[in-house]
Amino acid sequence: SSTNANRERIYVQQPPVSAAGYSSQAFNPHFPHTVRAEETKTCSDCHLSADNDNNAIMAQLLLLGTNFVNFVGFNAWVGTESDVAAVQVTEWDEPQAVIGSYLHRYAYPDRYQAHTERSRVLETAYNHASGVANCLQLRGEYLYVAEGNRGFRVYDVANVANKGFSQRIVTAPFSGLGHDTAVSSEDATCVALPTNQPIAPERNTGELMRVTNQEQPFHPIYNYALVTDRQEGLILVDVNTLADGELDNNFLERSLTWDGDGALAGASHITIAGHYAYVAADAGIAVVDLDDPLAPRIAAVIPLTGVRASAVQFRYLFVTDSAGLRVVDVTHPSAPKIVDSAYVPLADAHRIYVARTYAYVAAGADGIAVIDVERPEAPRLVELFDADGALVDARDIVVGSTNASLFAYVADGVGGLKVLQLTSPESQPNFYGFSPAPRPELIASYATSAPAIALSKGLDRDRAVDETGHQIAVFGRLGSRPFTLAEMQQLYLDDSGRPWYVED
Repeated sequence: SSTNANRERIYVQQPPVSAAGYSSQAFNPHFPHTVRAEETKTCSDCHLSADNDNNAIMAQLLLLGTNFVNFVGFNAWVGTESDVAAVQVTEWDEPQAVIGSYLHRYAYPDRYQAHTERSRVLETAYNHASGVANCLQLRGEYLYVAEGNRGFRVYDVANVANKGFSQRIVTAPFSGLGHDTAVSSEDATCVALPTNQPIAPERNTGELMRVTNQEQPFHPIYNYALVTDRQEGLILVDVNTLADGELDNNFLERSLTWDGDGALAGASHITIAGHYAYVAADAGIAVVDLDDPLAPRIAAVIPLTGVRASAVQFRYLFVTDSAGLRVVDVTHPSAPKIVDSAYVPLADAHRIYVARTYAYVAAGADGIAVIDVERPEAPRLVELFDADGALVDARDIVVGSTNASLFAYVADGVGGLKVLQLTSPESQPNFYGFSPAPRPELIASYATSAPAIALSKGLDRDRAVDETGHQIAVFGRLGSRPFTLAEMQQLYLDDSGRPWYVED
Protein backbone atom coordinates (compact mmCIF):
# COMPACT_ATOMS: atom_id res chain seq x y z
CA SER A 1 0.00 0.00 0.00
CA SER A 2 1.06 3.60 -0.48
CA THR A 3 -0.20 6.99 0.70
CA ASN A 4 0.97 10.21 -0.92
CA ALA A 5 1.53 13.68 0.57
CA ASN A 6 -2.18 14.48 0.23
CA ARG A 7 -3.06 11.38 2.27
CA GLU A 8 -4.50 9.75 -0.85
CA ARG A 9 -4.19 5.97 -0.74
CA ILE A 10 -2.94 5.59 -4.27
CA TYR A 11 -2.99 1.80 -4.12
CA VAL A 12 -4.13 -0.58 -1.42
CA GLN A 13 -2.60 -3.93 -0.59
CA GLN A 14 -1.60 -4.68 -4.15
CA PRO A 15 0.47 -7.88 -4.38
CA PRO A 16 3.26 -7.30 -6.88
CA VAL A 17 4.27 -9.65 -9.69
CA SER A 18 7.76 -11.14 -9.75
CA ALA A 19 10.17 -10.22 -12.54
CA ALA A 20 9.66 -13.73 -13.95
CA GLY A 21 5.91 -13.23 -14.17
CA TYR A 22 5.08 -15.55 -11.29
CA SER A 23 3.14 -14.39 -8.26
CA SER A 24 5.45 -12.68 -5.78
CA GLN A 25 4.08 -14.84 -2.95
CA ALA A 26 7.60 -16.24 -2.57
CA PHE A 27 8.25 -19.73 -1.20
CA ASN A 28 11.32 -21.38 0.28
CA PRO A 29 11.54 -25.16 0.57
CA HIS A 30 12.49 -26.70 3.92
CA PHE A 31 12.94 -30.43 3.49
CA PRO A 32 12.43 -32.71 6.51
CA HIS A 33 14.46 -35.82 5.73
CA THR A 34 18.02 -37.18 5.37
CA VAL A 35 19.89 -34.70 7.55
CA ARG A 36 19.08 -35.12 11.24
CA ALA A 37 19.19 -38.18 13.48
CA GLU A 38 15.76 -37.35 14.88
CA GLU A 39 12.98 -35.94 12.72
CA THR A 40 10.16 -33.58 13.54
CA LYS A 41 7.99 -35.07 10.80
CA THR A 42 6.32 -38.47 10.67
CA CYS A 43 5.39 -40.71 7.75
CA SER A 44 1.86 -39.32 7.49
CA ASP A 45 3.20 -35.79 7.08
CA CYS A 46 4.32 -36.69 3.56
CA HIS A 47 2.24 -39.72 2.52
CA LEU A 48 -1.39 -40.77 2.74
CA SER A 49 -2.37 -41.77 6.26
CA ALA A 50 -3.88 -45.21 6.81
CA ASP A 51 -6.71 -43.40 8.63
CA ASN A 52 -7.19 -41.12 5.59
CA ASP A 53 -7.16 -38.10 7.91
CA ASN A 54 -4.39 -36.00 6.38
CA ASN A 55 -5.85 -34.71 3.11
CA ALA A 56 -5.36 -31.10 4.25
CA ILE A 57 -1.81 -31.81 5.44
CA MET A 58 -0.97 -33.28 2.04
CA ALA A 59 -2.43 -30.20 0.35
CA GLN A 60 -0.10 -28.04 2.42
CA LEU A 61 2.92 -30.28 1.87
CA LEU A 62 2.52 -30.15 -1.91
CA LEU A 63 1.94 -26.36 -1.80
CA LEU A 64 -1.56 -26.63 -3.27
CA GLY A 65 -2.83 -24.25 -0.61
CA THR A 66 -5.25 -24.90 2.21
CA ASN A 67 -7.46 -21.76 2.02
CA PHE A 68 -6.81 -21.15 5.72
CA VAL A 69 -4.36 -18.25 5.58
CA ASN A 70 -5.97 -16.50 2.61
CA PHE A 71 -5.95 -12.72 2.97
CA VAL A 72 -9.21 -10.78 2.66
CA GLY A 73 -7.68 -7.47 3.75
CA PHE A 74 -9.01 -3.92 3.94
CA ASN A 75 -12.18 -4.63 1.95
CA ALA A 76 -14.50 -7.57 1.62
CA TRP A 77 -15.81 -7.70 -1.96
CA VAL A 78 -19.50 -8.50 -2.13
CA GLY A 79 -21.76 -9.26 -5.08
CA THR A 80 -25.45 -8.45 -4.71
CA GLU A 81 -28.51 -8.75 -6.90
CA SER A 82 -27.94 -5.17 -8.13
CA ASP A 83 -24.29 -4.16 -7.63
CA VAL A 84 -20.77 -4.94 -6.44
CA ALA A 85 -19.58 -3.47 -3.17
CA ALA A 86 -16.24 -3.03 -1.41
CA VAL A 87 -17.01 -3.04 2.31
CA GLN A 88 -14.26 -1.86 4.66
CA VAL A 89 -13.80 -4.62 7.23
CA THR A 90 -10.46 -3.69 8.83
CA GLU A 91 -8.72 -0.63 10.20
CA TRP A 92 -6.25 1.08 7.89
CA ASP A 93 -3.58 1.49 10.56
CA GLU A 94 -1.28 -1.20 11.85
CA PRO A 95 -2.08 -3.57 13.37
CA GLN A 96 -4.72 -4.08 10.72
CA ALA A 97 -7.43 -5.32 13.06
CA VAL A 98 -10.71 -6.63 11.70
CA ILE A 99 -13.38 -4.24 12.96
CA GLY A 100 -15.19 -5.75 15.93
CA SER A 101 -12.58 -8.44 16.56
CA TYR A 102 -10.73 -9.40 19.73
CA LEU A 103 -7.64 -7.52 18.50
CA HIS A 104 -9.75 -4.49 17.62
CA ARG A 105 -11.02 -4.30 21.21
CA TYR A 106 -7.50 -4.01 22.64
CA ALA A 107 -5.62 -2.21 19.84
CA TYR A 108 -8.31 0.42 19.19
CA PRO A 109 -10.53 0.52 22.32
CA ASP A 110 -12.23 3.82 21.43
CA ARG A 111 -13.08 2.68 17.91
CA TYR A 112 -14.22 -0.69 19.22
CA GLN A 113 -16.52 1.03 21.71
CA ALA A 114 -18.00 3.20 18.95
CA HIS A 115 -18.49 0.09 16.79
CA THR A 116 -20.33 -1.61 19.64
CA GLU A 117 -22.52 1.42 20.27
CA ARG A 118 -23.71 1.43 16.65
CA SER A 119 -24.76 -2.21 17.00
CA ARG A 120 -21.61 -3.52 15.30
CA VAL A 121 -22.60 -2.04 11.95
CA LEU A 122 -19.78 -1.31 9.50
CA GLU A 123 -19.73 2.28 8.24
CA THR A 124 -17.80 2.47 4.99
CA ALA A 125 -18.46 0.86 1.61
CA TYR A 126 -18.23 1.78 -2.07
CA ASN A 127 -20.38 0.18 -4.72
CA HIS A 128 -21.02 0.17 -8.43
CA ALA A 129 -24.33 -0.67 -10.05
CA SER A 130 -23.66 -3.77 -12.12
CA GLY A 131 -26.95 -5.56 -12.20
CA VAL A 132 -26.81 -8.98 -10.61
CA ALA A 133 -23.28 -10.03 -9.53
CA ASN A 134 -23.58 -13.82 -9.45
CA CYS A 135 -19.89 -14.42 -8.88
CA LEU A 136 -16.83 -12.21 -8.43
CA GLN A 137 -13.10 -12.45 -7.86
CA LEU A 138 -10.57 -9.76 -7.01
CA ARG A 139 -7.10 -10.09 -8.53
CA GLY A 140 -4.68 -7.23 -8.14
CA GLU A 141 -6.33 -3.97 -9.22
CA TYR A 142 -9.15 -5.65 -11.14
CA LEU A 143 -12.45 -7.23 -10.12
CA TYR A 144 -13.81 -10.01 -12.35
CA VAL A 145 -17.61 -10.37 -12.27
CA ALA A 146 -20.25 -12.63 -13.86
CA GLU A 147 -23.32 -10.42 -14.33
CA GLY A 148 -26.12 -12.61 -15.64
CA ASN A 149 -27.64 -11.28 -18.86
CA ARG A 150 -25.09 -8.47 -18.87
CA GLY A 151 -22.33 -11.03 -19.37
CA PHE A 152 -18.81 -10.83 -17.95
CA ARG A 153 -17.06 -7.62 -16.91
CA VAL A 154 -13.74 -6.64 -15.36
CA TYR A 155 -13.85 -3.51 -13.18
CA ASP A 156 -10.89 -1.25 -12.42
CA VAL A 157 -10.73 -1.02 -8.62
CA ALA A 158 -7.20 0.34 -8.19
CA ASN A 159 -8.51 3.48 -6.48
CA VAL A 160 -11.09 1.94 -4.20
CA ALA A 161 -9.46 3.51 -1.11
CA ASN A 162 -8.29 6.74 -2.74
CA LYS A 163 -10.16 9.79 -1.44
CA GLY A 164 -8.99 11.68 -4.50
CA PHE A 165 -11.44 9.69 -6.63
CA SER A 166 -15.19 10.27 -6.32
CA GLN A 167 -15.96 7.01 -8.11
CA ARG A 168 -13.88 4.26 -6.55
CA ILE A 169 -15.01 1.38 -8.80
CA VAL A 170 -15.08 2.08 -12.54
CA THR A 171 -15.82 0.23 -15.76
CA ALA A 172 -12.96 2.14 -17.40
CA PRO A 173 -10.45 4.66 -16.03
CA PHE A 174 -10.88 6.68 -19.23
CA SER A 175 -12.96 6.68 -22.42
CA GLY A 176 -14.50 3.44 -23.55
CA LEU A 177 -12.78 4.05 -26.89
CA GLY A 178 -9.53 3.11 -25.17
CA HIS A 179 -10.77 0.51 -22.72
CA ASP A 180 -13.48 -2.17 -22.96
CA THR A 181 -13.33 -5.03 -20.52
CA ALA A 182 -16.87 -6.34 -20.95
CA VAL A 183 -17.80 -9.52 -22.82
CA SER A 184 -21.50 -9.94 -23.46
CA SER A 185 -23.19 -13.30 -22.99
CA GLU A 186 -26.69 -14.71 -22.49
CA ASP A 187 -26.62 -15.55 -18.76
CA ALA A 188 -23.20 -15.45 -17.07
CA THR A 189 -23.44 -17.40 -13.82
CA CYS A 190 -19.89 -17.71 -12.48
CA VAL A 191 -16.30 -16.68 -13.13
CA ALA A 192 -13.11 -18.33 -11.92
CA LEU A 193 -9.43 -17.56 -12.39
CA PRO A 194 -6.78 -20.30 -12.38
CA THR A 195 -5.12 -18.23 -9.65
CA ASN A 196 -6.20 -15.12 -7.77
CA GLN A 197 -2.56 -14.14 -7.29
CA PRO A 198 -1.45 -11.43 -9.75
CA ILE A 199 0.66 -12.98 -12.51
CA ALA A 200 2.08 -11.97 -15.91
CA PRO A 201 2.45 -15.15 -18.02
CA GLU A 202 3.92 -13.29 -21.01
CA ARG A 203 7.01 -12.33 -18.97
CA ASN A 204 7.68 -15.96 -18.13
CA THR A 205 10.66 -16.71 -20.37
CA GLY A 206 14.42 -17.03 -20.05
CA GLU A 207 17.19 -19.62 -19.84
CA LEU A 208 18.01 -18.70 -16.23
CA MET A 209 14.54 -19.83 -15.17
CA ARG A 210 14.35 -22.96 -17.30
CA VAL A 211 17.89 -24.35 -16.94
CA THR A 212 19.53 -23.00 -13.80
CA ASN A 213 16.41 -22.71 -11.69
CA GLN A 214 14.48 -25.56 -13.32
CA GLU A 215 11.26 -23.56 -13.21
CA GLN A 216 8.26 -24.28 -15.38
CA PRO A 217 6.61 -22.05 -17.95
CA PHE A 218 3.03 -21.09 -17.15
CA HIS A 219 0.47 -23.56 -18.40
CA PRO A 220 -1.74 -21.93 -21.08
CA ILE A 221 -4.78 -22.10 -18.78
CA TYR A 222 -3.27 -19.17 -16.85
CA ASN A 223 -3.95 -16.85 -19.78
CA TYR A 224 -7.68 -16.98 -19.24
CA ALA A 225 -10.65 -16.13 -17.10
CA LEU A 226 -13.21 -18.95 -17.21
CA VAL A 227 -16.86 -17.91 -17.32
CA THR A 228 -19.88 -20.21 -17.10
CA ASP A 229 -23.09 -19.27 -18.85
CA ARG A 230 -26.37 -21.06 -18.28
CA GLN A 231 -27.16 -21.07 -22.00
CA GLU A 232 -23.75 -20.93 -23.67
CA GLY A 233 -21.71 -23.28 -21.49
CA LEU A 234 -18.08 -22.28 -20.97
CA ILE A 235 -16.49 -19.04 -22.17
CA LEU A 236 -12.73 -18.39 -22.07
CA VAL A 237 -11.46 -14.79 -22.10
CA ASP A 238 -7.76 -13.97 -22.47
CA VAL A 239 -7.01 -11.45 -19.70
CA ASN A 240 -3.23 -11.14 -20.14
CA THR A 241 -3.67 -7.67 -21.60
CA LEU A 242 -4.52 -6.46 -18.09
CA ALA A 243 -1.06 -7.47 -16.86
CA ASP A 244 1.20 -6.16 -19.62
CA GLY A 245 1.52 -2.55 -18.42
CA GLU A 246 0.11 -1.14 -21.65
CA LEU A 247 -2.77 1.33 -21.22
CA ASP A 248 -4.10 1.32 -24.77
CA ASN A 249 -4.88 -2.35 -25.40
CA ASN A 250 -7.33 -3.25 -22.65
CA PHE A 251 -9.96 -4.81 -24.87
CA LEU A 252 -11.32 -8.23 -23.94
CA GLU A 253 -12.82 -10.73 -26.34
CA ARG A 254 -13.92 -14.33 -26.21
CA SER A 255 -11.21 -16.83 -27.02
CA LEU A 256 -13.58 -19.79 -26.81
CA THR A 257 -17.28 -20.56 -26.43
CA TRP A 258 -17.99 -24.26 -25.84
CA ASP A 259 -20.89 -26.29 -24.49
CA GLY A 260 -19.38 -29.79 -24.64
CA ASP A 261 -22.08 -31.00 -27.04
CA GLY A 262 -24.72 -30.06 -24.49
CA ALA A 263 -22.90 -31.42 -21.41
CA LEU A 264 -22.59 -27.87 -20.04
CA ALA A 265 -26.24 -26.91 -20.46
CA GLY A 266 -27.40 -25.00 -17.40
CA ALA A 267 -23.82 -24.29 -16.26
CA SER A 268 -24.07 -22.43 -12.95
CA HIS A 269 -20.77 -22.74 -11.07
CA ILE A 270 -17.12 -23.53 -11.78
CA THR A 271 -14.18 -24.68 -9.70
CA ILE A 272 -10.69 -24.84 -11.23
CA ALA A 273 -8.05 -27.35 -10.14
CA GLY A 274 -5.03 -27.04 -12.38
CA HIS A 275 -6.06 -27.65 -15.97
CA TYR A 276 -9.29 -29.37 -14.90
CA ALA A 277 -12.52 -27.49 -14.33
CA TYR A 278 -15.50 -28.83 -12.41
CA VAL A 279 -18.63 -27.26 -13.89
CA ALA A 280 -22.00 -27.58 -12.17
CA ALA A 281 -24.61 -28.15 -14.90
CA ASP A 282 -27.99 -29.77 -15.43
CA ALA A 283 -26.36 -33.17 -16.05
CA GLY A 284 -24.32 -33.02 -12.82
CA ILE A 285 -20.71 -31.92 -12.57
CA ALA A 286 -18.91 -31.92 -15.88
CA VAL A 287 -15.17 -32.50 -15.50
CA VAL A 288 -13.56 -30.48 -18.28
CA ASP A 289 -9.98 -31.18 -19.33
CA LEU A 290 -8.40 -27.87 -20.38
CA ASP A 291 -4.85 -29.10 -20.92
CA ASP A 292 -5.29 -27.50 -24.33
CA PRO A 293 -7.58 -24.62 -23.29
CA LEU A 294 -8.81 -23.89 -26.80
CA ALA A 295 -9.61 -27.55 -27.46
CA PRO A 296 -11.35 -28.67 -24.26
CA ARG A 297 -12.88 -32.08 -23.77
CA ILE A 298 -15.31 -33.64 -21.32
CA ALA A 299 -13.21 -35.98 -19.17
CA ALA A 300 -16.13 -37.26 -17.10
CA VAL A 301 -19.58 -36.35 -15.82
CA ILE A 302 -20.33 -36.84 -12.12
CA PRO A 303 -24.05 -37.77 -11.98
CA LEU A 304 -25.28 -35.57 -9.15
CA THR A 305 -28.53 -33.62 -9.34
CA GLY A 306 -29.28 -30.13 -8.14
CA VAL A 307 -25.60 -29.17 -7.76
CA ARG A 308 -25.12 -25.71 -6.26
CA ALA A 309 -21.33 -25.36 -5.86
CA SER A 310 -18.08 -27.21 -5.24
CA ALA A 311 -14.62 -26.81 -3.71
CA VAL A 312 -11.52 -28.94 -4.18
CA GLN A 313 -8.82 -29.98 -1.72
CA PHE A 314 -6.08 -32.31 -2.95
CA ARG A 315 -7.80 -35.67 -3.69
CA TYR A 316 -11.39 -34.67 -2.96
CA LEU A 317 -14.11 -32.51 -4.44
CA PHE A 318 -16.67 -31.28 -1.91
CA VAL A 319 -20.05 -30.63 -3.50
CA THR A 320 -23.21 -28.93 -2.26
CA ASP A 321 -26.47 -29.92 -3.86
CA SER A 322 -30.15 -29.62 -3.09
CA ALA A 323 -29.82 -32.27 -0.36
CA GLY A 324 -26.62 -31.23 1.41
CA LEU A 325 -22.89 -31.96 1.20
CA ARG A 326 -21.43 -34.79 -0.87
CA VAL A 327 -17.83 -35.86 -1.48
CA VAL A 328 -16.20 -37.08 -4.69
CA ASP A 329 -12.80 -38.76 -4.92
CA VAL A 330 -10.95 -36.97 -7.74
CA THR A 331 -7.55 -38.58 -7.25
CA HIS A 332 -7.85 -39.19 -11.00
CA PRO A 333 -10.05 -36.35 -12.33
CA SER A 334 -11.01 -38.29 -15.45
CA ALA A 335 -12.30 -41.16 -13.28
CA PRO A 336 -14.10 -39.48 -10.35
CA LYS A 337 -15.81 -41.64 -7.73
CA ILE A 338 -18.73 -40.50 -5.60
CA VAL A 339 -18.10 -41.51 -1.99
CA ASP A 340 -21.55 -42.86 -1.15
CA SER A 341 -20.93 -42.92 2.59
CA ALA A 342 -19.78 -39.29 2.67
CA TYR A 343 -22.96 -37.30 3.02
CA VAL A 344 -24.16 -34.51 5.34
CA PRO A 345 -27.84 -33.59 4.89
CA LEU A 346 -28.58 -29.85 4.80
CA ALA A 347 -31.92 -28.22 4.09
CA ASP A 348 -30.65 -25.41 1.85
CA ALA A 349 -26.94 -25.68 1.04
CA HIS A 350 -25.47 -22.99 -1.19
CA ARG A 351 -21.76 -22.27 -1.71
CA ILE A 352 -18.97 -24.00 0.14
CA TYR A 353 -15.48 -23.09 1.35
CA VAL A 354 -12.95 -25.65 2.61
CA ALA A 355 -10.22 -24.39 4.95
CA ARG A 356 -7.87 -27.12 6.16
CA THR A 357 -9.93 -29.67 8.06
CA TYR A 358 -13.25 -27.80 8.08
CA ALA A 359 -15.80 -27.12 5.37
CA TYR A 360 -18.03 -24.07 5.75
CA VAL A 361 -21.34 -24.16 3.91
CA ALA A 362 -23.66 -21.21 3.41
CA ALA A 363 -26.88 -22.89 4.54
CA GLY A 364 -29.63 -20.36 3.86
CA ALA A 365 -31.95 -19.74 6.80
CA ASP A 366 -29.88 -22.12 8.95
CA GLY A 367 -26.88 -19.78 8.79
CA ILE A 368 -23.60 -21.56 8.20
CA ALA A 369 -22.84 -25.26 8.55
CA VAL A 370 -19.44 -26.09 10.03
CA ILE A 371 -18.43 -29.56 8.89
CA ASP A 372 -15.38 -31.54 9.99
CA VAL A 373 -13.72 -32.96 6.86
CA GLU A 374 -10.45 -34.10 8.41
CA ARG A 375 -11.52 -37.54 7.16
CA PRO A 376 -13.01 -36.54 3.80
CA GLU A 377 -14.80 -39.85 3.35
CA ALA A 378 -16.50 -39.45 6.75
CA PRO A 379 -17.57 -35.78 7.03
CA ARG A 380 -19.26 -34.80 10.28
CA LEU A 381 -21.54 -31.84 11.00
CA VAL A 382 -20.07 -29.87 13.91
CA GLU A 383 -22.74 -27.20 14.16
CA LEU A 384 -25.26 -25.02 12.40
CA PHE A 385 -24.52 -21.45 13.42
CA ASP A 386 -27.04 -18.65 12.88
CA ALA A 387 -25.74 -16.13 15.47
CA ASP A 388 -28.97 -16.34 17.48
CA GLY A 389 -31.05 -15.66 14.40
CA ALA A 390 -28.90 -12.88 12.94
CA LEU A 391 -27.89 -15.02 9.94
CA VAL A 392 -31.05 -15.31 7.90
CA ASP A 393 -30.23 -16.14 4.27
CA ALA A 394 -26.63 -17.33 3.88
CA ARG A 395 -25.67 -17.71 0.19
CA ASP A 396 -21.85 -17.63 0.15
CA ILE A 397 -18.96 -17.78 2.60
CA VAL A 398 -15.20 -17.21 2.44
CA VAL A 399 -12.63 -17.62 5.20
CA GLY A 400 -9.39 -15.75 5.79
CA SER A 401 -6.71 -15.13 8.40
CA THR A 402 -5.85 -11.67 9.69
CA ASN A 403 -3.37 -11.08 12.52
CA ALA A 404 -3.28 -14.73 13.66
CA SER A 405 -7.07 -15.05 13.93
CA LEU A 406 -9.49 -16.72 11.53
CA PHE A 407 -12.55 -14.93 10.15
CA ALA A 408 -15.51 -15.87 7.99
CA TYR A 409 -17.27 -13.43 5.69
CA VAL A 410 -20.86 -14.37 4.86
CA ALA A 411 -23.02 -13.11 2.00
CA ASP A 412 -26.25 -13.34 3.96
CA GLY A 413 -28.77 -12.62 1.23
CA VAL A 414 -31.33 -10.13 2.53
CA GLY A 415 -29.20 -9.85 5.68
CA GLY A 416 -26.29 -8.24 3.78
CA LEU A 417 -22.67 -8.92 4.75
CA LYS A 418 -21.87 -10.58 8.07
CA VAL A 419 -18.39 -10.94 9.60
CA LEU A 420 -17.70 -13.82 11.98
CA GLN A 421 -14.63 -14.31 14.15
CA LEU A 422 -13.83 -18.04 14.13
CA THR A 423 -10.80 -18.15 16.44
CA SER A 424 -9.57 -15.83 19.18
CA PRO A 425 -7.59 -16.00 22.44
CA GLU A 426 -10.86 -15.34 24.26
CA SER A 427 -13.01 -18.13 22.84
CA GLN A 428 -10.13 -20.63 22.54
CA PRO A 429 -7.22 -19.82 24.88
CA ASN A 430 -5.20 -22.60 23.20
CA PHE A 431 -6.31 -22.17 19.61
CA TYR A 432 -2.90 -22.91 18.13
CA GLY A 433 -2.11 -25.76 15.77
CA PHE A 434 -2.74 -26.70 12.18
CA SER A 435 -6.53 -26.47 12.26
CA PRO A 436 -8.07 -25.27 15.55
CA ALA A 437 -11.76 -25.90 16.09
CA PRO A 438 -13.74 -22.79 15.07
CA ARG A 439 -15.92 -20.97 17.58
CA PRO A 440 -18.03 -18.62 15.43
CA GLU A 441 -18.98 -15.22 16.85
CA LEU A 442 -20.78 -12.44 14.94
CA ILE A 443 -18.65 -9.29 15.19
CA ALA A 444 -19.83 -6.99 12.38
CA SER A 445 -22.45 -6.53 9.69
CA TYR A 446 -23.24 -4.31 6.73
CA ALA A 447 -26.64 -3.80 5.08
CA THR A 448 -26.07 -4.11 1.34
CA SER A 449 -28.32 -2.27 -1.11
CA ALA A 450 -29.75 -5.58 -2.38
CA PRO A 451 -29.49 -9.22 -1.23
CA ALA A 452 -25.84 -10.27 -0.93
CA ILE A 453 -25.25 -13.43 -2.95
CA ALA A 454 -21.50 -13.76 -3.63
CA LEU A 455 -18.07 -13.00 -2.20
CA SER A 456 -14.56 -12.75 -3.57
CA LYS A 457 -12.15 -15.32 -2.19
CA GLY A 458 -9.16 -13.86 -0.34
CA LEU A 459 -5.66 -13.87 -1.81
CA ASP A 460 -4.10 -17.36 -1.77
CA ARG A 461 -1.03 -17.05 0.45
CA ASP A 462 0.12 -20.68 0.63
CA ARG A 463 -0.45 -21.89 -2.94
CA ALA A 464 2.60 -22.21 -5.20
CA VAL A 465 1.48 -24.95 -7.57
CA ASP A 466 -1.86 -26.27 -8.79
CA GLU A 467 -3.43 -29.73 -8.63
CA THR A 468 -1.97 -30.74 -11.98
CA GLY A 469 1.54 -29.60 -11.08
CA HIS A 470 1.76 -26.21 -12.78
CA GLN A 471 3.85 -23.54 -11.04
CA ILE A 472 2.20 -20.28 -9.94
CA ALA A 473 4.55 -18.52 -7.52
CA VAL A 474 8.22 -17.59 -7.42
CA PHE A 475 10.65 -19.64 -5.33
CA GLY A 476 13.33 -17.93 -3.30
CA ARG A 477 16.26 -20.31 -3.66
CA LEU A 478 18.37 -21.09 -6.69
CA GLY A 479 17.36 -24.43 -8.15
CA SER A 480 14.11 -24.63 -6.21
CA ARG A 481 10.66 -25.17 -7.68
CA PRO A 482 7.48 -27.05 -6.75
CA PHE A 483 6.97 -30.68 -7.68
CA THR A 484 5.49 -31.57 -11.03
CA LEU A 485 2.39 -33.77 -10.95
CA ALA A 486 4.44 -36.92 -11.61
CA GLU A 487 6.76 -36.04 -8.73
CA MET A 488 3.81 -35.38 -6.42
CA GLN A 489 2.23 -38.70 -7.30
CA GLN A 490 5.32 -40.63 -6.23
CA LEU A 491 4.40 -39.67 -2.66
CA TYR A 492 0.94 -41.26 -2.75
CA LEU A 493 0.33 -43.44 -5.86
CA ASP A 494 1.89 -46.79 -6.74
CA ASP A 495 3.02 -47.76 -10.23
CA SER A 496 -0.51 -48.79 -11.18
CA GLY A 497 -1.93 -45.43 -10.11
CA ARG A 498 -3.57 -46.65 -6.90
CA PRO A 499 -3.17 -44.76 -3.60
CA TRP A 500 -0.85 -46.27 -1.00
CA TYR A 501 -0.98 -45.57 2.71
CA VAL A 502 1.34 -45.40 5.70
CA GLU A 503 1.23 -45.59 9.47
CA ASP A 504 3.47 -43.59 11.78
